[in-house]
Amino acid sequence: MEITEINISLRNEDKLKAFVNVTFDDEFVVRGMKVIRGSSGYFISMPSRKMPDGSYRDIAHPIRNEFRQYVEKEILEEYRTELEKEGGDLSDLTNALEEQEGDE
Repeated sequence: MEITEINISLRNEDKLKAFVNVTFDDEFVVRGMKVIRGSSGYFISMPSRKMPDGSYRDIAHPIRNEFRQYVEKEILEEYRTELEKEGGDLSDLTNALEEQEGDE
C-alpha cells in the first residue's frame, strides 16, 4: 500500500501543528490525522473517537509498526515542505526526522 496524496492544513497551536488527510493507492482516504508536537517530539495522531468512559480510541490505524513508521515519515516530510513554504521554524522538526531515520 502506497501513499498517493497527502493534504496538510497547518495550525499554529501549542501542540496541534496540522490536520492531515492521506490517500492510499488512489483508492482509500483517511481524514482527520494530526501532526502533534508532544514533550518527546513530533508524532502523528490517528483519527479517533471519544468513548463513553472519556478515553479515546483510534478509528483507523496501521497494524504493522513498519507501515506506521512509513506513514509517519511521509507525513512529517510533507509537513516540513508546507512549513518551508510558510517560512515556519523547522529546527525541532528537522531533529525529529533525523532521529526517525536513525531508528530505521
